[in-house]
Amino acid sequence: MSTNKSLFFKHLAQTSPAPIGLEISSAKGIYLFSTEGKKYIDLISGISVNNIGHAHPEVLKAIERQSTKHLHIMVYGEMIQEAQVNFAKTLCDQLPPSLNKVYLVNSGSEAVEGAMKLAKRYTGRTKIISFKNAYHGSTHGALSIMGNESLKYAFRPLLPDIIIIPFNEPDHLHLIDKHTSCVIIEPIQGEAGIRLPDSNFLKKIAERCRETGTLLIFDEVQTGMGRTGSLFAFMKENVIPDILILGKGIGGGMPLGAFIASEKIMDSLISDPVLGHITTFGGHPLSCAAGTAALNILINETHINNISKKEKRFRELLIHPLIKEIRGRGLLLACELGNSELNKRFLRIALDKGIVSDFFLFCDTAFRVSPPLIISDNEIEIACKGILDSLNEL
Repeated sequence: MSTNKSLFFKHLAQTSPAPIGLEISSAKGIYLFSTEGKKYIDLISGISVNNIGHAHPEVLKAIERQSTKHLHIMVYGEMIQEAQVNFAKTLCDQLPPSLNKVYLVNSGSEAVEGAMKLAKRYTGRTKIISFKNAYHGSTHGALSIMGNESLKYAFRPLLPDIIIIPFNEPDHLHLIDKHTSCVIIEPIQGEAGIRLPDSNFLKKIAERCRETGTLLIFDEVQTGMGRTGSLFAFMKENVIPDILILGKGIGGGMPLGAFIASEKIMDSLISDPVLGHITTFGGHPLSCAAGTAALNILINETHINNISKKEKRFRELLIHPLIKEIRGRGLLLACELGNSELNKRFLRIALDKGIVSDFFLFCDTAFRVSPPLIISDNEIEIACKGILDSLNEL
């Protein structure tokens, strides 16, 4: 065992009994390079973080430029910082007019926490509705609205007034009532194994929210930043949320999250109490500089326009008797094997062949195909060959 590997197990808190354990020396584009000199295709993008690939030169330049100006100077919201302003404006320019005010935080989970507080503060209500097999993060509030008991039972009691209803079943929407502060939903469920909403399901939720004065929150931490073929997944559903939650890919590989709402809704955090939500490092200038560069790359280059073509190519090539179904949209795909042990064996074999994939928290029978959006046609063919070769060894 290498020195770093032994120190990894000795000094870093572990999240599972068997971490992947690869020691990575560098990463570029769609590739990870181990300290042993082996090259791996990253088919999970650090779990939908590295949408424009690893070590994009424009992101690195933006980080370097900002690092010569300043790092942290004051807790969020007190001083005007150019990097934060530029990022917020660039982001709002891509959103509907009603989503015009950004609260910057450090991660998706923190953005979920802020959005939940904002909904309660604005509506004066306490009830929150989320969905079965939803994943919104691991902090206590986010855990409370998680739609699967497997990761939350050991940490109860959690927040009260949480109601979890089935995804894609409109018959339960009557539970959204005048006591409900918000409905929080992933427009495409991620950790459930990439489950798309049925036709008009999100519209029916939005209609019920309007009828009852309930805020609609879209968690686009995993679906945002071009991954599904539009900058944000809600853009293809023709439903605009009251609050939008972002994370993962918005920082270009740096830690960054955001919750976004109208000025009227967001300003309810200003008073009664003052500092209704506060963060020390949220919207760190290095992260905002990286985020602006990453967002401009997605806006100004052709990556998003090519997503549907790349999805089609993956679907054409990943034909195998063991793949029972491919679910998803764009480059957020789940390949269903229908057997968790089979999936575990596949993931080990694929890793040996230089393919990094993973299972889903609430669907361990399927593996992820969510590479950086910059993946080329030739790289798609190489990745698919590695997947098929791995499946042939099962």
